[in-house]
Amino acid sequence: MIYITRRERFSAAHKLYREDWSLEKNEQVFGNCSNPNWHGHNYELFVTVKGVVNPETGFLIDLKLMKQIILTKVVNKLDHKNVNLDVDFMQGKKASTEVIAIAIFNELKPLFEKENVQLHSVKLTETENNYVEYFGE
Repeated sequence: MIYITRRERFSAAHKLYREDWSLEKNEQVFGNCSNPNWHGHNYELFVTVKGVVNPETGFLIDLKLMKQIILTKVVNKLDHKNVNLDVDFMQGKKASTEVIAIAIFNELKPLFEKENVQLHSVKLTETENNYVEYFGE
């Protein structure tokens, strides 16, 4: 089994809030992330797939194809967008980094399976100090 990781970047805005809570409670729970006028991050996305090297090519997956899958299904939908309002796979979900990472994993998993590789993990860096990793568990 071998693992390969592709890094992509995108910038997006979001807001953490609950409509059923008061402004004060949202601020208490989510702090600055509940800013009514949104806030943004420059995210780094690391997508890791695993499998067996193809003896004909020496590749686990063609990295140009891996890049295209990630850009088409995830990055192009998120980059310079409002996660809460503009992103189809985030509709009706909380726009926390944890939930975004899970949603990205779920978007990518079937596409990599079609290419005979298994999606191992998604790592999403929100700031230089904060990131999440999701393994589909």
